[in-house]
Formats: sequence, structure tokens, C-alpha cells
Amino acid sequence: MKVLKFGGTSVGSVNSILSVKKIVEAIEEPVIVVVSALGGITDKLLNTASMATNGDVGYEREFSEIITRHLDVIEGVIPDKDRRIEVQKQVMALLDELGNIYKGVYLINDLSAKTSDTIVSYGERISSLIVSNVINEAKLFDSRKFIKTVKQFNKHIVDFELTNKLIKETFNPLPKVSLVPGFISTSAEGEVTNLGRGGSDYTASILATALDARRLEIWTDVDGFMTADPRVISSAYVIDRLTFTEAMELCNFGAKVIYPPTIYPVYHKNIPIRILNTFNPTARGTYISKEKIKDEGKALIKGISSINDTCLITVQGLGMVGVIGVNYRIFKTLAKNGISVFMVSQASSENNTTFAVRNADADLAVKVLDEEFALERAQGDMSDTVAEKDLATVAIVGENMKRTPGIAGKLFGTLGRAGISVIACAQGASETNISFVIKLKYLRKALNSIHDSFFLSEYKVLNLFIAGVGTVGGNLLEQIRIQQLKLMQNGLKLNVVGIANSKHALFSREGLNLETCIEELKKNGEVSSPEHLKDEILKMNIFNSVFVDCTANQAVSDLYEELLNNNVSVVAANKIAASSSYNNYSNLKEIARHRGVKFLFETNVGAGLPIINTMNDLINSGDHILKLESVLSGTLNYIFNTLSADIPFSKAIMMAKEEGYSEPDPRIDLSGKDVIRKLVILTREAGYKVEEEDVQRHLFIPDKYFEGTLDDFWRNIQKLDAEFEAKRQQLETEGKRFRFVAKMENGACEVGLQEVDAHHPFYELEGSNNIIMISTERYHEYPMIIKGYGAGADVTAAGVFADIISIANIR
Repeated sequence: MKVLKFGGTSVGSVNSILSVKKIVEAIEEPVIVVVSALGGITDKLLNTASMATNGDVGYEREFSEIITRHLDVIEGVIPDKDRRIEVQKQVMALLDELGNIYKGVYLINDLSAKTSDTIVSYGERISSLIVSNVINEAKLFDSRKFIKTVKQFNKHIVDFELTNKLIKETFNPLPKVSLVPGFISTSAEGEVTNLGRGGSDYTASILATALDARRLEIWTDVDGFMTADPRVISSAYVIDRLTFTEAMELCNFGAKVIYPPTIYPVYHKNIPIRILNTFNPTARGTYISKEKIKDEGKALIKGISSINDTCLITVQGLGMVGVIGVNYRIFKTLAKNGISVFMVSQASSENNTTFAVRNADADLAVKVLDEEFALERAQGDMSDTVAEKDLATVAIVGENMKRTPGIAGKLFGTLGRAGISVIACAQGASETNISFVIKLKYLRKALNSIHDSFFLSEYKVLNLFIAGVGTVGGNLLEQIRIQQLKLMQNGLKLNVVGIANSKHALFSREGLNLETCIEELKKNGEVSSPEHLKDEILKMNIFNSVFVDCTANQAVSDLYEELLNNNVSVVAANKIAASSSYNNYSNLKEIARHRGVKFLFETNVGAGLPIINTMNDLINSGDHILKLESVLSGTLNYIFNTLSADIPFSKAIMMAKEEGYSEPDPRIDLSGKDVIRKLVILTREAGYKVEEEDVQRHLFIPDKYFEGTLDDFWRNIQKLDAEFEAKRQQLETEGKRFRFVAKMENGACEVGLQEVDAHHPFYELEGSNNIIMISTERYHEYPMIIKGYGAGADVTAAGVFADIISIANIR
């Protein structure tokens, strides 16, 4: 035989009760069916009692709704008219009793614990009566006659010796279908008691144990134990198998699938539990037994659970060191006052003991402990007891963690990279649970980070905020959209949770639709600014955050420091930060190192070319960069490659702008400022300290052409056409070409227009391509050369994309 328990949601509606009927009647072996009150009725019973106690006549309306709810269910689940009328009579008799109790409570304005227990018992008594008349061949039993309790510490504890004896007598012989109300019980004196909220699970477990059931099935509204709370972690999934120990650890830390005491009785008899879904009966569910199975290749932890109602109490003082009995007094005092402790942490120095309680118990705990240690406090041996509220406790659980090195290191490393500080932690010698306390505001971020890090998620997730959705940003969004499926197959999901242009921003924690987000930004984006953008990113406090800057905005680059300090990685196409003062550059790099996040800006130099990464690899492997020679402006290279007898200098500039190679204001490119910034960045990455003003400039356009408006520039620049045509003809006869070269040698930097002949590596550089020659101690006689597209929105976006992928560290 087996025992089935159906919770409140499973018997909460006409359709769900009919599902219960179908499930039970399909079973051939004898079964005991335990049911809870209809979903939400227990809360309604208590709320109505509270209103009656306070003299609120509105309790009558609430009670009327309770009556209507039950009668409506009876109407829907019992088709036979005569039987339906009989059940209605029996139910109304119980409801009349309940109504009289409420009336008495209302008249005397008092609600004792005994009366409250009696009131809530009606929920299960009525639901079991209804369901017993729905399932064919079901025989109704009254659990008050065989579930017996005794009182300890103001709680009703099961008297197992008497209870087991009565159960065996009651269910001998065992009917085909036995229907039992869960939750309720009686004391030895016959007073109605209960097993606590969630106690129907416990009732089922007690029955299964006493009658040596083959299996205990808990039917609920979820498919089983999840790896984490699916309301917080969308990628959480059902755990196939758990040991009793793992299930207990998860239950005690907030997983509300099973009432924790349920596990103890069946554990001792080795009766397996299966968690199943009434609304999805074909799902496999979660199987719980003593058997420990090590799933090769699976995650080392089984699940993550949390308690968001946490307060840490700390008892401290130098007078505690070496003194025997301090902890005994602490926990004896708490026990005497009915305060439950769910986590303890103490350092080997012994000068403080910290433990976690529910927030509701915190003030009482502080009061009674201050009273207990009043003498020591007066003598200065101990300090006042301290309570820290608004915290959350998180536990990672799994028997496969035993004797496995690195679990704790990986856990705390993951939290550190997410910018989450651990306030207290604890791990028992069983090694099946590592618990820690953090600030409540970081709970969602912590759960997601751990779930992602321990491969409980199907794929690693990076949450992207993209500033600037014009040419580069727009191309990036499209590239991510096209590549998303392939990345997910390789274990990475890029979740774009925010985008912004110069005036508006759009955010969604679940992720934006990449096909429509730019249009959505235009229509429904909230008014934004760089400061507002930063505030929203930090407020979202999302795990694995990456800020992607596809702007050329100083104010946006000013956000990097605070974002990095809050453990948000930064990928920048914007050159301003990396080419700003050396102190700012080095500070940003240091913050990123210190916080364990990334500050990447490969596209600052050479668009998508792997220049900075290559230089970093050389340096990290022990090489030393001595000299750099490069053509770093795709715009200028395009202009000088386009010059011909038919295309004058001014027209070549206009063509570069029309092709999207130059800035909207080409003077930025022609002034060499863009190249200087790139050279400064490269020189710094090569290990030298340099500022923009240290770079020697040999420019090819007089300063006067950069004065005035952009329209003035277009009118005046034509005056240089003849001069450049003459130079071009001369170079053509000499077999040479113009190249705007950036050079660094031992930290000394210069930029300028250079004439190169056919033997020079820069001579054949086509279109808007870039090239760099890197001379090092190893690559001295034959420098390393990197060459390719150095301008264009698509290749720049691809370079940004590559930086984002490198943060995920997937191959």
C-alpha cells in the first residue's frame, strides 16, 4: 500500500478535486489519501476568527464566503443529486457548529489557543468529507481519533507510541481507499490540536510509517523540488533525486515543498517519498530516499535554498574567552523563551557568538540575553547584545559536496565577484550544507550568481546594459540576436536587460526582445541621462552584469568607476576613459582587478583587430614591448588611398564621411586626436606611463582649418586640394604613398604623416585597413604584424561582441 497526500491547491477547486479523483481511482493497490483544507481556507478561518475577536461584525461576511466556497465545490464535484444533498447537509451541520463558535468569540472578544485550534480543524474536516464522497469506494476516517499529541514548549508534539498503536488498530483491515483529514489531532484529554501549518504532510508521513507503506506520495502544485526558487531564478529546474538528508536541508532553509518534520518518520523506516504535481500528473517529480547516487558530470550541489526573514544576534566580549558555559547559558536562555535558532557561527577566538533567528524573535532575544548577562555587562566583561536585521540566509545543499575540495572557495569566490559580502557563515562536519548570511537586498543577485556558477543553470548568463544603440550599438544588438541560439548551444546566454540612447532608456530584468527593442525604446523609453542610467543599473542589482558603452560620450565614461566598484564589468568602444589621465586609467584597471570584474576596451584601437589582447598575452608571458609602429586611423588611410587625379582631398574626406568611416565631424579624425588617443592607450597597455600631451604631433592640416563651424570647414578645406594633388603626383613618380603613422619607442610617442615606399609593410595597406608592427625582446628582428579592417560599425561591434564573450570565459 501507499499513502498519498493532496495539499490545499490540489483540493482547492472543482477541477483539481476531479483530478485527485482520477489519480486515486487509477491506483490498483490499497491507498490512504490525506487531504488538506481547500486552498486558502485555513488562512480565511484564522482571519475570520481574528475579526470576531476584535468585535468586527464583518466576520459574518467572511464566514458567509467560507460557506459559499464549500457549497460551490460540492455543487461542482458531486453530480448525483441525492448524494449531493446528503453531503450538503453534513457539511452545513459542521459549518453551523463553526458559526456558533465564531459567534461566541465575537460576543466575549476572546480567542484562546484551544478555540483557535478547534476553528482551524474544520477546514480539513469539511474537505475530507467532500473528497470522500467524490472518490469511489472511499471510506472516511477521523484523524482526531488516532493522531495523538502531548504538549512540550507550548507546542503539540506527536505521541508516537500511542499514535502508532491506534493507527494499526484503526486500519485493520485496510480498505481499498481510506480518506483521512490531515493536520488535525487531539491531546490525551481529547482536546483538538494540530501538527502545525503544513501538518498534512506530517499526518501522511506518520500513517506511512505506522503501516509500513511502500511509498509516500506528496501531491502538490509544483513538479517537485527545484534547484532554486523559480520565481527568482527562471532557469531553475526540477531535481530528479534527493537523499533524505538533502531534502531535509532544503526544507529547513525555505523550500516549501514539504513540511520539514515529514521526513523524520519515513527516514527511519526507509520509506521513499515522491513529490508529484496534481496538475501535471505525468511529470516524473522528485524521488527522495536514503540512496545516494553520484551523477557523473552533474552539479556538485543539488539545490539552493534561502530564508529572507533573518536577524543576526551577536553576543560578544573579551570576558567570554576561555570561559566554560557561556554558549550553554545563551542557548538555554533562548530555549526557555521559545526562540528558535537556525544557524550558529563562532570564531575560534571565542570572543563572540553569532546566531540567526527570525526577525519577529529578535527583540525578545536581545532582551532576555541582556538580562542573562547583566552582571558581566555591568563589569565590562561583555558588551550589549547586538541585533542586525534585514538580512537573508542562503544555503547550498548536496551530499556530493562531501570530501570535495574547492566547494567553499568557489562559493565565496562567486559571491565576491558579484560584490556580495558574507556577514556570517556556517558548515557542519557532514559537509552537506554550507550556509551564509548576507544583506537581504543582495538575495536575488546571490541566488542567481550561485545557480549560474555551479552549473545548475542550463547555461551561463551575462546581463547586458548597452549605452548607445546607433551604428555600433545597433550592429551589436543585431549580431547578438543572430548568434544567440549558437551561443546557448555552447552554454552562454546573453540577456540584454537595458538599452539607452542619449535621451531615453529601456529596462527589463527578464530581457528585451532584440528584434523590437530599439523601436520600443523610441516609443516607450523612459527619459534618461547618464546618471539615471547608472542609478537604474545599480538599483536592478542583477548578477553577472556587463555595461557596454557604444557611445563617444564623456559623461557615460565617467560612470565606469562607480559601476566597477559595484561589480559591474565594463566593455567600452568609447575611447575617452582609457585615454584620459593616466591616474584615471590605472585607477579603473585597479578597481576591476580588485573587484574581480572586467574593464575591456579592445575596440578602442583597431576596431575588431585583436591588438590589445595580443599585447597583453605577450607581456603576461614575460615579453617586453620595445616599439610600436602603426596606422591606426581607418578614416585617414581610406582618405589617402582614395586620393587620385579624379578625387581631390576634400572629396576624399566627404567620401569617408559618407561611407561611415569618419566621425560626423571629420575634423576629429583629421586633427589626429583619435590616433593620439589610440597610441596613448597602446603605450599604456605596453607598460609605459604616458599622457596625451606627451605625444609629439606632426600634423598635415594647418590649425586654422579646425576653427569655426563645420560648414566653415567644408568651405575652406577645398583650398588644400591643389596642394595635396601636387604632393600626390610627386609621390606617385617616386613610388611612394602617404600614411598617417603612430609610433612608440621605449615610451616616447609621436604621430605624423609619413611617406612610405614599396618595401615598407604599410605601403600595400588598402582601404580603411589598420596595421600595427610590434617589436619586442622576442620579436625584435622580425616584428609581429597585425593587419585588417580598422573602421566600420560592423567590425567594431564584432570587437565589442568578442570582449563580451571573453567575460563569459567560454571556449
